[in-house]
Amino acid sequence: MTPQNELRLLPWSGPDGKPCYLSTDDSGGYLSRLADNIEAVQLGMASDLVERVSAILGDRDAGPEDLRRMLTELTGALRDVLRVATSRGDLLA
Repeated sequence: MTPQNELRLLPWSGPDGKPCYLSTDDSGGYLSRLADNIEAVQLGMASDLVERVSAILGDRDAGPEDLRRMLTELTGALRDVLRVATSRGDLLA
């Protein structure tokens, strides 16, 4: 098992929104691969969202509800991207 300071932050939360961590020596194990795949999906969705937001910002007819929805989606995507960055940064340290 990995030492306490080498736990991997997983891209999902546990009960009550608390972070989940993985302790394993097998970076190719099932949970590690699942986490890698979910992180890739999250990053891809964030990338797609950036393009959609750019289109909304360029649309002079976009109303407050459109902008509010985009901000809500951006907030979630940014939260996911920050979690991925933290997890990967911890793995590099």
